[in-house]
Formats: sequence, structure tokens, C-alpha cells
Amino acid sequence: MTDFFKDIPAIKYEGPKSDNDYAFRHYNPDEIVMGKPMKDHLRFAAAYWHSFAWPGGDPFGGQTFERPWFSDTMEAAKLKADVAFEMFQILNVPYFCFHDADVRPEGNSFAENTKNLEEIVDCFAQKMDETGVKLLWGTANLFSNRRFMSGAATNPDPDVFAFSAATIKTCMDATMKLGGENYVLWGGREGYETLLNTDMGRERQQAGRMLQMVVDYKHKMGFEGAILIEPKPQEPTKHQYDYDVATVYGFLKEFGLEGEVKMNIEQGHAILAGHSFEHELAMARELGIFGSIDMNRNDYQSGWDTDQFPNNVPEMALAYYEVLRAGGFTTGGTNFDAKLRRQSLDAEDLILAHVGGMDACAAGLKAAAAMLDDGKLEAARNARYAGWDTDAGQTLMNSDLDGITSSVLANNINPEPISGRQERLENLVNRYL
Repeated sequence: MTDFFKDIPAIKYEGPKSDNDYAFRHYNPDEIVMGKPMKDHLRFAAAYWHSFAWPGGDPFGGQTFERPWFSDTMEAAKLKADVAFEMFQILNVPYFCFHDADVRPEGNSFAENTKNLEEIVDCFAQKMDETGVKLLWGTANLFSNRRFMSGAATNPDPDVFAFSAATIKTCMDATMKLGGENYVLWGGREGYETLLNTDMGRERQQAGRMLQMVVDYKHKMGFEGAILIEPKPQEPTKHQYDYDVATVYGFLKEFGLEGEVKMNIEQGHAILAGHSFEHELAMARELGIFGSIDMNRNDYQSGWDTDQFPNNVPEMALAYYEVLRAGGFTTGGTNFDAKLRRQSLDAEDLILAHVGGMDACAAGLKAAAAMLDDGKLEAARNARYAGWDTDAGQTLMNSDLDGITSSVLANNINPEPISGRQERLENLVNRYL
């Protein structure tokens, strides 16, 4: 045991009236919601990178956190793992997620990186066996190191593409060894800064080929989990090939991968793309590519991805409503891709940020389940489109312009607008919060 979380108790459910900071008010893991325990609906995961690797910097200031494991050695990496698993147990989160660069020191070569990662994976395997904590997904950091300044899969240098592909393989191997339920690809720098030096067609082909290789290797290695892409819009580059769910779906169709890859959707990225979180979730559901979520929020007065812990229950309710409409998570879950504010220096801050986020998600889930169970919102939606379920509506869908024109003339069709009743529906949603 380390002393980083000294005197911080394990977090238990105490109910909405509790005044104990170190308690859940809404997240009761064993509470049955729509036929199964809340913990199985939410499938919480802690993000290794923001919780244990992020130094507290932002675009205008450097490190503010001082952690005893902040050095680039294997000894520090193992201390970091000790602290991480202590936090997982304090919070009773069933899963965690990581990038390779979060958990191992950077070596002087690809071979040394691989050796360091494999040593930490063995350490993780032992800790997972001891604690019962599982891996929701693994991924590769192909954006932080200066070698990736021009992208990874989309890099103009074939050597960087090769280094990236080999790194992905090692991370897929690590994920499978640890029993991970998904593997995520996140293209942090897969875009361009200027068209003056960019061949978009070539880069798109490179990105597609890399993803095909990943899918091929999944089947070769016998990985039964899901391959997920996390959409990421124009940050830090002007254009990215995985801008939002719809863009990614078009990309998957182009390379014949729409049946192989699903989405890991982040709230903050949805906002940066000009969408709501529930829009992106609904789009993935409609396209049949919903997989998992990264839960956080942005500061709506700032123009970048601030990755704050979620605290807006109405937003969470609408998000989990779409998750439930999609049938809930299978291999996916709720990963807290969220970080402390750079002024929140204490170990207690890290625990309480997760407690608040887990409670907000739980309250949102319960509201979403109540909405879905009550059925009034779905009934109103169905009523709005009821005309399409009639024989006349089906005939219209299977007709052509000549036939439709003849029908409009013969039946003297001259429609009057019908209210969408938005405010009434917004009031309805608020009843459940």
C-alpha cells in the first residue's frame, strides 16, 4: 500500500440525504434499474491518463501537480500502478482504460518501449487478479511524442506509419493479454495544419489501410472484443478524418469496415463538433455502430477540450436515454475521460471528482430509465410519424415522382403545418429529473 490516498475511506452508497462528502448519493451499484443492477448499466471505468499521467498543464501554463511517480522510470511506473489500483478499489470502479505511454516510461527505441510495456502489463495482470478490476479498453498514444507531430497513420513519412502500426500491435497484444473488452483508436493528430503541404487523398488512404490492418490483426489474434474509433473534431488540427460519428461512418463504408468497427463517443468531442452528446449517440445507434462512451464535459465558454468531470444531470439523462434506446452497453461502458482542474492539487480532489461524476451519471441513468419506462416521450415521437406507418405512407415511400404528383392532384393534398410541441416535450423531460 502507498500513502497517497492516506485516510481516504472506501466510497459507499448512503443515499440522497447523506451529507458525507465521501459517499455516493445516487450511485447504488446493486440497485435494479430496468431489470439489471445499476453497475451493469453504467460499467464505470477510470482513465489512467488524466488521473495519473496528466501534470496539470493547459495551453497557457505548465505543470501544477506534483506526484511521487512523476519520473520516467520503471520504478515510478510501478508506483503509479500501485496508486491507480488503490483508487480503483476506493471508488469500486469495475474497469480502467489506458494508453501505452500512460503506463510505461518512454524508451530509446521501439524495442525498449515494448519491453517496458510488457513488464507493466505483467504487473497489471497480477493486480487485476488480486482486485477483480478489469480492463474496459486499451489504446496506443500516437500523438504526444514529437515523432507524431504530422500524424501517425496519416504521416507523410513511411517510417512513422511503420512505427505507429507496430505500436498498435503491441497495444492490441497487451489489451488481449489483460482480457480487455475493447480496443480503441483515437487519432489525436490525424489531420492537417495547412493544405499547402498536405495530400488529403493519400492520407485518407493511409488511415483506411491502417484500420484495415487493425481489423485483420484482431481476427488473426482471436480478439473477441470490439474495435472502436473515437471521433475527434479539429483539435489540434484544422481537419481530422474522424470528425464525428457520421464522418467516421462514411470512412468505414469507404474501406468496407462498417461491420467491423463501432464508436467510442466522447461528450466533449461531440460539443467541439457542433453537436450535442445525445445527437452523436443517437446517430451511432441509428447507424448500428454504437459501442462505448467517454464521459466528461467541456467549459462552454472555452474553445478547447477541457475534459471536466460531468455534473450536469439533465445532459446525462438525455445521453443515457440514447444509450438505453441502443440496448445498453455490451462490451462498452462509461469511461471517465475527465481530469481535475489544474488548481485541484490534492489526492482528495481526485477521489471526489470521480464520486461526483459517478453520482451525476447514476442520477441521469435513473431519469433516463424512468422516461423510457413511462413511454410518454416515445409515444409522442411515434405519434408524430404515425402517418408513415399507414398503407398510404408506405405506398408513398415506394412510389416515384410521377405517381406522387398524380396522387397529390387526385386527392387535392394541401397540408397544414402540425406543431412539433417542443416545449411540451421539454417540460415532460424535466418531470423526470
